[in-house]
Amino acid sequence: MAYFERLGATRFRATEHVSGAWDVTTQHIAPALGLLAHAVEADHAERRTDRLVVSRLSYDILGTLPVDVMDVEVEVIRPGRTIELVQATASYAGRAGVILRAWLLEPRDTSGIEGTPLPRIPGPDDMPAWNPSSLWPGGFIASAELRRVQEAPGRGTFWARTPLPLIANEKTSELARFTGLLDIANGMTVREDPTHVAFPNVDLTAHFFTEPRGEWVGFDTSVSFGAGGLGLTSSVIHDVHGPVGTVSQSLTVRPN
Repeated sequence: MAYFERLGATRFRATEHVSGAWDVTTQHIAPALGLLAHAVEADHAERRTDRLVVSRLSYDILGTLPVDVMDVEVEVIRPGRTIELVQATASYAGRAGVILRAWLLEPRDTSGIEGTPLPRIPGPDDMPAWNPSSLWPGGFIASAELRRVQEAPGRGTFWARTPLPLIANEKTSELARFTGLLDIANGMTVREDPTHVAFPNVDLTAHFFTEPRGEWVGFDTSVSFGAGGLGLTSSVIHDVHGPVGTVSQSLTVRPN
């Protein structure tokens, strides 16, 4: 079992494991974000013999995608020898649902000056297990294993992983697999009961300063609501070796 099945060069079928938390008839967007990252990497590998690395993934979520067949297209917006900007779009029935713009940069040896002031979080073995299906419905949430420490409403640290591959019978990178879990951040340390207040995100932007490794994705997350219907979920993201970057998600906050 996997989140997607490939039907052709640019067509994919979402499986039941992609069903969403806000509406189980539509996709939880997290796996689709991983799929678009994979599409960008696959396109890069076909076009070039050298390797650029992803520094930023910026997604605009234009609307919902049903748990059905969708198309993925990739185009190079800004070609370059050492820097590229690449766009990938996921569409259903000709309507774009998610657009990714990814910056890819030439790797260089900076091991002698690497470092970050971002604090580490306790590892997954040092956090208690938590069942996210106790709060959220849907196949995607049910597919994820969580470890969590909840500090306050809208403030927590947690780790997530999944046993399911992104695409059936197809190898994907650690970055694509990692990215396919990032959108889970918005629902794992909520400020308000989601049965009383809806707070879906309309975008997600991830910045990386190093390439993630391993099956666990760690989050140090804060959720903020303003007085005028806007919100923000911001996270420092980790692999088991330490921080690797940040994620931010703009929210539309809608009390029922």
